Amino acid sequence: MDFELKSLSHQQAARLPVDALLVLVPDGADVSGTADAALVNLIREANRRGDLEPGVGKALSCYRPQDIKASWVVLVRSGDGSASAVRKAVLAGMALLKQPGVKKLGLLLSLLDQDALAVRVAIMACADATYCFTTTKPSAKARTISQVVLGVSDATAARTEFAAGKAQVTGVELAKEWANRPANHATPSMLADAARKLGRKPGIRTEVLGPKEVAALGMGAFIAVAQGSAEPLRFIVMHYSGAAKTSAPVVLVGKGITFDTGGISIKPAAEMDEMKFDMGGAASVLGTFAALAELQPAINVVGLIPSCENMPDGLAVKPGDVVTSMSGQTIEVLNTDAEGRLILCDALTYAARFKPRSVIDIATLTGACVIALGAVRSGLFSARNELAQALGQAGDQSLDLCWRMPLDDEYAEGLKSNFADMGNVAGRAGGAITAAKFLQKFTADLPWAHLDIAGTAWKSGTAKGATGRPVPLLLQYLINEAGVATKAPARAAKATVKAARQK
Repeated sequence: MDFELKSLSHQQAARLPVDALLVLVPDGADVSGTADAALVNLIREANRRGDLEPGVGKALSCYRPQDIKASWVVLVRSGDGSASAVRKAVLAGMALLKQPGVKKLGLLLSLLDQDALAVRVAIMACADATYCFTTTKPSAKARTISQVVLGVSDATAARTEFAAGKAQVTGVELAKEWANRPANHATPSMLADAARKLGRKPGIRTEVLGPKEVAALGMGAFIAVAQGSAEPLRFIVMHYSGAAKTSAPVVLVGKGITFDTGGISIKPAAEMDEMKFDMGGAASVLGTFAALAELQPAINVVGLIPSCENMPDGLAVKPGDVVTSMSGQTIEVLNTDAEGRLILCDALTYAARFKPRSVIDIATLTGACVIALGAVRSGLFSARNELAQALGQAGDQSLDLCWRMPLDDEYAEGLKSNFADMGNVAGRAGGAITAAKFLQKFTADLPWAHLDIAGTAWKSGTAKGATGRPVPLLLQYLINEAGVATKAPARAAKATVKAARQK
């Protein structure tokens, strides 16, 4: 989908050569334009007659209105113009524009008080509303809207949000693509090939390690999960270089279980097909790197993706087996369906070599997190208040919400084992928290956070499919961190000059 940003007045929007025009009408919108302003007259008349009902998302569709070039005009209430209201309004309007003849769309935001801030969320809503997975379904109708022109009062003021919005769409749609693929179209090797392809983009370098290299690193926990599958494991290491080499990177670690049967502790058959989504964390790392390549923020980022299948053949790890992690800590595998934490723990140990400014692992880790938070917010775990606050803020900014969960030491009691340094599960109670406590054992002094996206990475039922979350949250966090990193040297320079003057 191609996006274009323009400064548009009401009169210019009415003359815009598009197939359809979607107009966001906030509460208290100023529609006191001149008598010959066709669009203003249409909104004023709709309000007067009560045809445009109050309430965010309420819409009125008009066919060939007088003196407006677009064949279709859709007016949508956008409430207070907040990001969530804009998203709801755009989604509602797009639902009315699924016409075969609508290929070029105009989206007018200039009635909003802060239209520049609405640009990114509007772009993302347009993309979400028209997304269609076609890779293994040739009969699916691909999106018909191929171009969207966003009209704002001042295009120059909205350029930053526009660039971020386009990059976010690129990242989210790549994440959706790989998470939606069936497991036979998204093996660990195929995932590695996708990472290699990203490695050809500006600022990105990709390295892929196979079973021999992983064994040489001593990643016994990762190897244990992979040993039951005919598909060889892959450990993907990606580097985005946007800042000086001396600048410590943010490390993103994505769980890449391309299919999860549960292993010997096999899952029920019902809905097991959805376990192709168990690499949602890996998909979000790929998506974030695609967005970084487009946006080019001034920050260094490392992406780590341990990827394999969890299968129950004769070589598979068994309940009660003890494996040795890269950290040297031993783990009693009490449940082979708690495999995500086993591949992540070795990747977290590997992450320490980069001396990172922060480490964030992203995983569809526990059904317990779905019970706790549903599909609205991802679970956020971190012992570092500053990091947790930064991620929470990024989630709020991007509408990709998370919620901080506890990490009290008492939750780790259930991980004790008579036969190893720890077990890999601790019972049903507080399952999302005990899983996080397991991972915490491999982070030492790292500034670490864990995002459990089991409830937010995909939807079930008739709307079954990947959401692309938490790419928006991660991208916003990295944008914010790049801003902090850029401002820090300037502040330091000012402080040096001030101190010199005082002397």
